[in-house]
Order: sequence, then structure tokens, then C-alpha cells
Amino acid sequence: MTSDALDPRLVEIAHACFDFARQGDADRLAAYVDQGVPVDLTDAAGNTLLMLAAYHGQTAAVTVLLERGADVNRLNDRGQSPLAGAVFKGEDTIVFLLMDAGADVEAGSPSAKETAEMFGRGDLTTR
Repeated sequence: MTSDALDPRLVEIAHACFDFARQGDADRLAAYVDQGVPVDLTDAAGNTLLMLAAYHGQTAAVTVLLERGADVNRLNDRGQSPLAGAVFKGEDTIVFLLMDAGADVEAGSPSAKETAEMFGRGDLTTR
């Protein structure tokens, strides 16, 4: 075993947290973050827990991550923001939560503003 090898238990915890974010298991997600899982943990594609929760419409999970300081403007490896993902999926409540937390409508490519305009929903990003 090299010093670069990850403990399989930590990998398992990370995968569980990604699942909690996607599935909206806010209580378990909060518990793991409160016990030391990084709030901005990313998967192999650079998606944060917040990105996964926002994209999958998990309002409660988004809320607990925001309460714990998740970076609302962190882009994934494709240059996408959590806000643009929520706009793309039509998750209005999550869009407003992210914007209230300081999400930049111009961040990423395409940005949330560009995404909203593509779908005729410019109203989402002009609060």
C-alpha cells in the first residue's frame, strides 16, 4: 500500500455523502459534514455536494449545505455552477436559495443567466 492510497472506508463515506446529496437525505448529510466531511467535497467530475443536491432538486439538502458554508460558486470540471444546474432543471426554490446565499448568476459556462435565457426563464435570475 502506497502512502497515496485512500482508505477504502473514506471512499465509502464520500460515496455515501454524494448519494445523500442526490437523494435529499439532509439529516445524514448534515451529520457527516458536522463530523468532518468537507462541505465542498467533490466527486470525480468536480461536482460538489451542493451541485448534486441542487441539480437533483433536494431543497433540504441544499439548505443544510448552505448553512454549513458550502461554496455556492464552485464550478465543476465542466465549468458549471450549482445555480446554472438548478436553473437548467427548473428548480425555482433552489435557484432562489442559492441566489440568497450569494450565487453569481454570471459564473460558469453557460452561466445561470445564459441558461435561464435559453429556456425563456430570465425571471429566475433577475431577483
